[in-house]
Amino acid sequence: MPHLDFTQPPFDVLSAAERQSIRKNAQIRYLAKDECLPADDLQYFYVVLKGQIEQLLDGEFVAAYLGSNHTDHLNNNDWFDSRRLPESLTKEGMQKNNILTSGASTNKNTISPYQFRAVEDTLLLQVNGAAVDKISAQNHLVRQLLSEELPERLKALQQRRSGQSLEASYHGYNEQQEVQQIMLQPVIEVSLLPVHIIDANRSLYEAAHIMTKAGLKHVLVQALEQLDDTQSLESNNTQTQSDGKSHPPSSDLGHRLGMLTDTDICRAVSDQQNPASTPCQRYANFNLRTIDADAEIGDALLTMTRYRIHRLPVIDANGEVAGVLGQSDMLAHIGHHSQLISIQIEQAKDLPNLATAVELIGRYIRAQHQNGVKIGNVSRMVQTLNAQVFTKLWQLIVPEEVMTNTCVIVMGSEGRGEQIMRTDQDNALIIRDGFTHPDLAQFADTFNNHLAELGYPLCDGNIMMTNPLWRQPLKQFKAQISLWFKNTVPLHSVYLSALFDGEYVCGDEALLTDVREHLKIAHRQSDLMFVRQFARAALQFGDVSQWWQKFLPRLSGKPSTYDIDLKKAGIFPLVHGIRILALENDIFATPSSKGRLKALVQVRALTQQRADTLLEALEFFMAQRLSVALSTEDKHARQVDPTTLSALERDLLKECLAVVKSFKGQLSRHYQLEFN
Repeated sequence: MPHLDFTQPPFDVLSAAERQSIRKNAQIRYLAKDECLPADDLQYFYVVLKGQIEQLLDGEFVAAYLGSNHTDHLNNNDWFDSRRLPESLTKEGMQKNNILTSGASTNKNTISPYQFRAVEDTLLLQVNGAAVDKISAQNHLVRQLLSEELPERLKALQQRRSGQSLEASYHGYNEQQEVQQIMLQPVIEVSLLPVHIIDANRSLYEAAHIMTKAGLKHVLVQALEQLDDTQSLESNNTQTQSDGKSHPPSSDLGHRLGMLTDTDICRAVSDQQNPASTPCQRYANFNLRTIDADAEIGDALLTMTRYRIHRLPVIDANGEVAGVLGQSDMLAHIGHHSQLISIQIEQAKDLPNLATAVELIGRYIRAQHQNGVKIGNVSRMVQTLNAQVFTKLWQLIVPEEVMTNTCVIVMGSEGRGEQIMRTDQDNALIIRDGFTHPDLAQFADTFNNHLAELGYPLCDGNIMMTNPLWRQPLKQFKAQISLWFKNTVPLHSVYLSALFDGEYVCGDEALLTDVREHLKIAHRQSDLMFVRQFARAALQFGDVSQWWQKFLPRLSGKPSTYDIDLKKAGIFPLVHGIRILALENDIFATPSSKGRLKALVQVRALTQQRADTLLEALEFFMAQRLSVALSTEDKHARQVDPTTLSALERDLLKECLAVVKSFKGQLSRHYQLEFN
């Protein structure tokens, strides 16, 4: 038997005994050009040593598996399990995962097995399937690599991206992976600050005494059953966040709680109030942000960073306060540095200082990707940091009256929280009806051009606030939206797609809320065929298998410059398809694909398994784009050369493209469309 490289997946995680078992249960298999594996041999696990295997389903091309002579890296051999029939390609699987479709046959016996044909003279390593199953049952890393569940195989890829050594892969996690695991831990794992509650009618002096005795800088305040409206309003107004937005409590805890900090007491003294007679309720903040005890530490960090708060009451399963999560304790627990970037953004006084912080965001992205942090967590944190950059820049440009009478929003991938590379700007300015300022156009021009100087390129489609179309009073925005729903101009669908993904940055968020409400109303009043026509865009880039067929000439040495476009082949069909289903089901509150999938599961438009698979595939494509951006000069990072991918990455790319194909089929059946 020729040398088998045990440093390559899926054999790189085997013990010595497991490697010996593979050797005993493997043999070389030769297939001549155009020869197919007979039905009796579809019970083995195969590694392509030399040559090329073409996989077919009912005569239709599905994928290609390559030997080391067809890849840039020697011994980087593709593998396939001839017993596997991916659920995403079966009628049974489509029926199971798509409750929108009815009437399809669910008889698995009607599904033809895969056919495997040698495109050229090919050498295979044929491994007994039972031996592979036995090893998988004992070795969870092998089981993960060979799982039929896409999320499990993506986890295997994530481990390798973390820079984990092969030895550590078998024996445990290294330091970088430990950081990732800490981010996924529940917040209850952090040492929480103790809970001290004081009645709202107790004095500030008494609160300060409790804080001093406990060594804390805060105390929780239990409100009276009925707060005086004036007092409640004063408390809420004084605790409004620095972005001009008042944040309501995320939990009523069964009874109203507020928080009083040492800063609040200092403010009372500055107001010349007598601490001995002033009640806590006057200066306590009853607009608390809270977090569940089983929420991830990464979510807590995101909340603190986004809303610029330093303490989060932690709520247990009974709705009670288990403790208070302090920012310093959490940062000490995870050793994370995104909060430092946030502080630098907040303290920036001019464009050069802001540019330094933006550069740190780029370094943060690279470090997180190298550390193996999941791409969804990275993208959402980057969205938060970018929003703070945009907010600070707008604050540096405009006077306070413009800030309070306008709303800056971002759209597209930035609005969805799926923008990692700085590809282009998509933003708009919603103006309060009746408000005018002679320099609004100049402010918008300065904002967009300064963003370009910071590394956020201008939008080729001119979807920016410098364009008067995207800088209008609320009433005119609503009229424009109604027109877009009625018109059949293709560009109007692009505009609506951008606005559906709109997310708040700074200013008066109520203006964006009004726009979202009007989107819902205009959609309900639109032609019943609108959604069907809108859905066609998700199918416009052709069948998935065509991408691999166009790639095949490169494998035979014929010249070709056709790489796979990750955005067209993967990201756009998923994002737009999810957007369409959200539109149909009146889901407007959340612009992110993850949030939309969660809402679609709640309204039973998708199963949880289907939603998870779609999200995993989307994040795989996003991660591949980031890898291209970090390793090449391609700023748009759309094209990927399959020959530069590892065997594991190629396998997952094929699987994720198959997910896209089945999702497009789901959309086509549901909206009664035809592939062009």
